[in-house]
Amino acid sequence: MANAFIPMKSLELRSILVATNLTEATDKALEHGIAIARHYYATLCAVYAVSSLGLVFKRAPVSAIFRNTLRLRWPGSVSAAALILLLSWWLSVTAAFAQCAGIASTPQSTADCAAHATPQDGFAKLDTGHTYTLAELIDIAERNNPVTRVYWEQAKQKAGLLGIAKSSYFPVLAGMAAAGDLRSIVPFPKPLAPRGYVTVEAPFVQPELTLQYLIFDFGKREAMVDAATAEKLVSGANFIQANQEVAFRVTSAFYNLQTAEERLQAAHETLTTAQTTQDAAEAQMNNGRATLPDVLQARAETSQAVFDLESAEGDEKVARVALTELIGVEPSPDIKIASQQDSSLPQALSLPIDALIDLAIADRQDLKAQAQEIRAASDAVKAAKAEYRPKIVLSATGAESSLWPTMDYGKLGQATEPTWSATLGVEWRIFDGGARRNGLAIAESQRREAQDGMRAKHDDAVREVWTAYIGFLTGLRKEQAAVAVLDSANVSYASSLDAYKYGVRNLVDVVTAEDRLAQARLAHVSARSQLLLEAVDLEFVTGNLLRNKPLTTQLPTQNGVQP
Repeated sequence: MANAFIPMKSLELRSILVATNLTEATDKALEHGIAIARHYYATLCAVYAVSSLGLVFKRAPVSAIFRNTLRLRWPGSVSAAALILLLSWWLSVTAAFAQCAGIASTPQSTADCAAHATPQDGFAKLDTGHTYTLAELIDIAERNNPVTRVYWEQAKQKAGLLGIAKSSYFPVLAGMAAAGDLRSIVPFPKPLAPRGYVTVEAPFVQPELTLQYLIFDFGKREAMVDAATAEKLVSGANFIQANQEVAFRVTSAFYNLQTAEERLQAAHETLTTAQTTQDAAEAQMNNGRATLPDVLQARAETSQAVFDLESAEGDEKVARVALTELIGVEPSPDIKIASQQDSSLPQALSLPIDALIDLAIADRQDLKAQAQEIRAASDAVKAAKAEYRPKIVLSATGAESSLWPTMDYGKLGQATEPTWSATLGVEWRIFDGGARRNGLAIAESQRREAQDGMRAKHDDAVREVWTAYIGFLTGLRKEQAAVAVLDSANVSYASSLDAYKYGVRNLVDVVTAEDRLAQARLAHVSARSQLLLEAVDLEFVTGNLLRNKPLTTQLPTQNGVQP
């Protein structure tokens, strides 16, 4: 097991997308193939649209145009890239019917997984007869907690926005059909028309295709696509962060319940100790070596132990309810967890503080998300600057117009002919009342805001690592001290009880030792729980939670190997 405190990967949210390790050369070929495919797709669309409009170059067959277009030779790398494109498309369609079965390791893979899958419907129900491990509880929480599902849907939305941004590289082809009847008055000389005018009626039918294609815009589309890509990666990082936060809260609740169970056990032991003291006091009074006030004091200590036991039982049930609520099932105290009382505790740190800070800066998902926010803000500045430059746009329309005109003195010649128009234009906004200037100022302000946000999150990360680092070392020393105090309290109580039975100590000494033993038991339980929580907190603040990486803490070794 890679992590002693939490599972490194959830069973349910593990990605089932097929992962292909493409080489750098294949990646370049794929990018080249996408560019070529985009170019030829646009060309074919344009040829098809123009030919549909009737612009066939004086009876030049449309098939010849397509043959001449497709007769170009494609390099071998482009052919391979085209095959990879086809395979990637097929895999994405196949994965759309699957569920993300685990939290992916990077924001990119996580966003891709969430884009093609949908969260499973339904909610889990607890098996009251099953003893749940921490790994199982984290898995249930990741599938049922509404926070993770919200970030999942946000990742899908960001992937859709990226698709919308990429669509700007393709032409827009629209079809329209119109049918109507037009009646108009046309002035005519009176010698030819007694009324001085004639009426013309023209029923018509006109199916039409329109084409709009933005050819060049000085980098605005590129900036928008890159910004959408950055936002997609932000959603992926946020999704991982949400899963880590859920896992951290579940782990904390798990250890809180474990602490409540150990406190309940300590309360039972304290009650047993109090009853032993009471029995000894009653035996001494029966032998004439103790007074009634001594017995009454011992009975009061037993009653107090019973009271503490009832309180511990209530706290333990409340902790169970809190855990079930956190994992996203119906809150109930009917849950069993695997005991980890005998599990090994961390003994030391695996890395020095500087290395822990470097690990947090490199792996924390909130910092990765903020870095992508800066990237998106920088792209927004590029897009705002591109608004000051012209655009080159291809516009085309084509129709098959049918007209059957008539007038006062009879029918006119009917016509069914193709009509079209094609325009290559340059659009350049010269004046807009300051809209572009204000848009650029807003984009630059948002970029500075994102950069300042990175500084704030960087400082927060460093502070949290230092706090967890100090807390772990303090918890380690407190746990060691608590063990020593518990051992001493056990010896002290046993010695005081034996001395009391022999008549060399009074009951006050025994009760005092009993109280100290009860406090030592609770202190030991608290110190053990705090050490486990501090170790998990250190994994969380360094971004190492749910990651398949070495622990930041060291466990006791057995023959030189960590368990």
